[in-house]
Amino acid sequence: MTADRSIVRVLFVLSVAQVIGWGTVGLPAIVGRHMAADLHMDLAAVFGGSSILYVTMGLCAPLLARAFARFGARLVMMAGTLAAVPGFVLLALAHEPIAYFSAWAILGVAGSATLSTAAYIMLNEIAGQKAKGAIGGLMLVTGLSSSIFWPLTSVLSDIAGWRATCLVFAGLMALVCLPFYAFGLPRRAAPAGSGGAAPSPAAEAARPVRRGTFYLMVSAIALNSFVTFGFAAVMIELLKAAGLPPVEAIAFGSALGVIQVSARAIDFLGGGRWDGVTTGLMAGLALPAAMVLLLAGGGAYWSIAAFIILYGLGSGALAVARATIPLVFYDQAAYAKASSHIALPLNLMSALAPPVLVGLLTRSGTQALLGLAIACSCGAWLILFLLARRRPASDAVATG
Repeated sequence: MTADRSIVRVLFVLSVAQVIGWGTVGLPAIVGRHMAADLHMDLAAVFGGSSILYVTMGLCAPLLARAFARFGARLVMMAGTLAAVPGFVLLALAHEPIAYFSAWAILGVAGSATLSTAAYIMLNEIAGQKAKGAIGGLMLVTGLSSSIFWPLTSVLSDIAGWRATCLVFAGLMALVCLPFYAFGLPRRAAPAGSGGAAPSPAAEAARPVRRGTFYLMVSAIALNSFVTFGFAAVMIELLKAAGLPPVEAIAFGSALGVIQVSARAIDFLGGGRWDGVTTGLMAGLALPAAMVLLLAGGGAYWSIAAFIILYGLGSGALAVARATIPLVFYDQAAYAKASSHIALPLNLMSALAPPVLVGLLTRSGTQALLGLAIACSCGAWLILFLLARRRPASDAVATG
C-alpha cells in the first residue's frame, strides 16, 4: 500500500511538470507567425527552433544515460529544469536567428533531462514491474498539455506578446516544476531488488536482445514520431489550410488533447493483457484512416471532425506505445539505457518533422503533407507487425 501511494505521488508530480514542460515548448504552434514577423524569419525557420530542440534532446539522451544511473532521475530532472529557465529568458530576448536557435538548443538540453524519457525512467525506478501501467497513467494526463497550453499561450500572447509569454514560462519552470521535482520526488529511487517492485531472479540478468530487434523498434517508433511530433507542430496551420478560421482551428486543435487522453481506452480494452507492441498495432491503423478522411472531405466540417477524433485516438495510444514498447524486450535494469539510446533517433526524426511538414504545407499544400504522413504511418505499422513476431514469450527470457 505504501509503495502504491508513492507511485501515485510521483505520478501527480510528473503529470503537472510534464504538462507544463511539453505545453511550454509548443510555443511556435500558436505564435509562430508572430515570432516570424518579429524576428524577420520565415515560418519554416521559426519551426526550425523545434527541430533544434529535438536534435539537442536526441544528442544529449545517450550522454545522460550514465547520469540517470548514477544520480537517479530526480537530480537529473532538477538540473534540466534549472537549464530551462535561461532558455526561455534568452528566447524572450532574442532579436536575431543566432540567439533564437541558441535558446532552443538550451531548451533541448533541458528537455532531454526532463521530458518524457526522463519521466519514464523515473517511473521505472519507482514502479518496477508496474511501470507500464504507471507510464500509461502519466500519458493519460500529459496528453492534455496542448489542450491546456494552446489556448493559454494564445491568450497570454494576445495580452502581453510572445516575449512576455516566454518569461511567464520561465517563471513556471522556476516556481512550479523545480519545487515539484525537489520536494515531490523521492531523493533517490530504491535500487532494483531493494524492496517494492523487485524483479524476479530471471530478470536480474539483462535480457539479450538481437540488434535487428532494436533497429525494428527504433524504426517503428521514429516513423510514428515523425508524424505525431510533426503534426503537433503544424496542426493549427494544417487546420487553417483545410479551411477553418484561426479561432476555430485553435478550438479544434485544443480538443485534440482531450481525445488523445481518451485513447487510453484502447489499452484498457486489453484488460492489462496488451503490451506496447499490440497497442501500437491497433492504434497505428487510425492514423492513415484519419488522413484519408481529411483528404476525401475537401474541408467539410464532418471530415475535419472525423480527422481530429481518429487522429487523436491513434496518436494518443501511440504515445503510450512508444514509451512501453521497450518494456516488452528489456528488463527493469536495462530500460533506462535502452530508452536513452532510442531517444537519439526518435528525437532526430522528430526534429526533422516540423520543417519538412511546414515546407510541404506552405509550398505544396495539404495533399503532399498528408500523403507523406500516410506513407510513414503505413510503414511504421508494417514494421510493428514484424516486431510483433519477435515478441518474447511471457514466461521466458527474451531472445529478441
